[in-house]
Amino acid sequence: MKKIILAALSAGMIGHGADAAAQSYPTRAISMVVPYAAGGSTDGLARIVAQAMGENLGQTVVVENLGGGGTMIGNQRVARAEPDGYTITFGNMGSLAIAPSLYPKSKFDPRRDLTAIGLVATVPMVLSVSKKSGITTLSDFVARLQKHGADVNFGNAGNGSTSHISAAYFMHVTKTQGMQIPYRGAGPAIADLMAGTVDAVIDQTVTMIPLHEGQRVTALAVASASRLPQIPDVPTFAEAGVPQFNMSVWNGIAAPAGTPPAVIARLEQALASALKSPGVRASLDKLAAQAPDEKDQGGAAFQALIARDVPRFAGLIKEANITVN
Repeated sequence: MKKIILAALSAGMIGHGADAAAQSYPTRAISMVVPYAAGGSTDGLARIVAQAMGENLGQTVVVENLGGGGTMIGNQRVARAEPDGYTITFGNMGSLAIAPSLYPKSKFDPRRDLTAIGLVATVPMVLSVSKKSGITTLSDFVARLQKHGADVNFGNAGNGSTSHISAAYFMHVTKTQGMQIPYRGAGPAIADLMAGTVDAVIDQTVTMIPLHEGQRVTALAVASASRLPQIPDVPTFAEAGVPQFNMSVWNGIAAPAGTPPAVIARLEQALASALKSPGVRASLDKLAAQAPDEKDQGGAAFQALIARDVPRFAGLIKEANITVN
């Protein structure tokens, strides 16, 4: 009986200690893992939000880029981390909804391995080509693919990334074939796009708007319902003749499964505060990144979105026969 009482007291003390730790959280810097190389869309959004969240939390939120492995290096780093709120992930539709179906051997399942904190932004995709390609319209690009597909290449942020899936799906709906070149993130792929080493990249407006405005690349079409005021000269895919292509990417934050509810609640609050910040709002608006409505903020809504999209993209991957090398 004494052992049972002592065990119960010990368990109670441990639980009380965990609660106390959660209430004082955070007491040190937080690592925000981005499963892509620096310089890409997801990385850019993460840095905007990390700074604002850090100000609210009173601790630095450090962006840690872990690209490669089809985002699985970064995903598994977070899934296996101590669930104490000091390691979180800034992922997107590619790393959290698409990659699990492309890499089933990794046994990573965000529905089981992560606890959602909240959606950050949904961003339309833009198809851009290098200046060296000489292409100026989407119809010209499709014609080039139809005639010389083997010589046309798409750079992407890595196997399983949204840029990889977008290019594969674009070729599927246009009934064309081209080459895909995977990188460790969108940043290196876009660097080669500007250099003319690759012909095209489909990526989020976060990276493509500044490059198009700076005339470093040529944006051919944007996957939005109407033209964006940030790049009014760029037609939608529907206007450009490919209405079937409609790809916008959601981005959000999650923590390892088992993270204390009080810690999740604190992170949710910090994210909500960041999304209300005029500076963050202005930065997102400039890049055509749409923050969620208040009803769609928070962990529960984001968890439901992940749960919806994992099987949805499994079906798309099967339909388009998308594979990884």
